[in-house]
Amino acid sequence: MRIAIDCIPLLLRSAGVKTYVYNWFRSMQRQAAGDTLLAWPYVTVADRYSHEESLVSRPGTLARLALLHAATHLRLPVVDWLGPRVDVFHASQQMWNAPRSAVVTATLYDMTCWLVPETHSARNVQGARLFAERVLRRAGGLIAISESTRQDAVRILGLDPLKIEVIYPGIAEAFFHALPKPASRPYVLFVGTVEPRKNLDTLLNAWKQVPPGLRAAFDLVVAGPAGWGNPATLARLRAGDGGVRYLGYVPEEDLPGLTAGAAVFVYPSLYEGFGLPLGQAMAAGVPVVTSNVSSMPEVAGDAALLVDPRSPAGIAAALERLLLSPELRGRLSRSGRARSHLFTWDSCARRSLAFFRRFA
Repeated sequence: MRIAIDCIPLLLRSAGVKTYVYNWFRSMQRQAAGDTLLAWPYVTVADRYSHEESLVSRPGTLARLALLHAATHLRLPVVDWLGPRVDVFHASQQMWNAPRSAVVTATLYDMTCWLVPETHSARNVQGARLFAERVLRRAGGLIAISESTRQDAVRILGLDPLKIEVIYPGIAEAFFHALPKPASRPYVLFVGTVEPRKNLDTLLNAWKQVPPGLRAAFDLVVAGPAGWGNPATLARLRAGDGGVRYLGYVPEEDLPGLTAGAAVFVYPSLYEGFGLPLGQAMAAGVPVVTSNVSSMPEVAGDAALLVDPRSPAGIAAALERLLLSPELRGRLSRSGRARSHLFTWDSCARRSLAFFRRFA
């Protein structure tokens, strides 16, 4: 069987989706014994990647994005004309005009453009709806990265549940064996792009409600690139008031040590299709405070304190409870490590290849 994976996200500035596509493709390459796996549009998936940069040169990136533009905006059958002959073409969210010469599949990451459209730019919302209309509705099969996402897609888009398979993403192996990075002070950690859906203003308001004694003993460390949204949020982070430290973008290879060194990981997102930083913290043995909505209870199980993400008082109370209880932190740490083994790239790759065989 010949499978083409649309790797356009590897050419763009991206966080979670880029991490998923990179690790997913590499893991399937290792396991595709009798199958041929190709990266469209003719991308070599190297040993390293950056969230901030394309995997190919600038001229190569521009040429490939020109192909994407011709396919999506001019509605030209570019993949049919120039693409490899394959049995399955797995489309990215940027590909709104998938080929007719192969079975089309795609990944359902989340339904945020329908459920919380105010946390996206108008362009993103429009793109998601075009992708749903032109690709998701005609796809032969779909992968959902959580049961929460699957149920939302069935309810909102009216998709056939029988053609959607839940296959959890994996967590990079480095997080399972991470050693804490030395730090001058103990800290509570948040990892994620600074954008409205990540709910950082509410987290900053919650941090102000944590008792002063605890804020004197712990920093709140925020790691993640600036996305889009309210510039005032970035200004608050950069001001560094009340023990807040904003690190900006942290390279992928530095994240395991930074994560493992945290006393608590806090992730009060308004909606997640899965939430890779949440799984990474669990794998590193860090106790977690996260939201009680969308996929986060599904991913965390009994390994986290769940809170209303719109309640600063609730987030502050959960942080206080964890920071004051080494026993509770230890219990959640052990539960998180145990549960995180459900989420491995080897398992994800094995199940994904079986999915492609079934729908091809």
